[in-house]
Amino acid sequence: MSKFELKIDKNADAAKISIAGIIDEDVDFNEYSLSGLKQMELDLNNVKSINSCGIREWIKWLGSNSQAKMTYINCPKIIIDQINMVDGFLPQNGKVQSFYVPYYNDDSGTEKNVLFRHGTEFTESGVKPPEKVVDEAGNAMEMDVIESKYFKFLNKK
Repeated sequence: MSKFELKIDKNADAAKISIAGIIDEDVDFNEYSLSGLKQMELDLNNVKSINSCGIREWIKWLGSNSQAKMTYINCPKIIIDQINMVDGFLPQNGKVQSFYVPYYNDDSGTEKNVLFRHGTEFTESGVKPPEKVVDEAGNAMEMDVIESKYFKFLNKK
């Protein structure tokens, strides 16, 4: 995989946008036009990292189509961290539909990312984590985030 990949699958005034790799100072979002879109689904599952220059370019790019309804899906922890820290990273007309929560088992040292989906593990009124998360060996795992900070974005708007 190259350093950065972006695929846009347009269908009339809607688009599914898949982003993979590293979002940094080398990314030029200008080559990816969003004009005329009314709805966008951004699949961020394969974003590996983002730096401050990438964040600036991201906000400018999405701001260029501020009238579109935006849905973020499969957000890794690095994206949730940006949503929580940077105003405008998730636009006012944006919504997180699904995101990953890291889990950890101290004894075995295993890590696992669990997908939380809107309507199942979270809603606007709160978070309802799975009752039990286990690693491949059956060891119980615990959430590896500070819940009050990590889920802060759910209370924004």
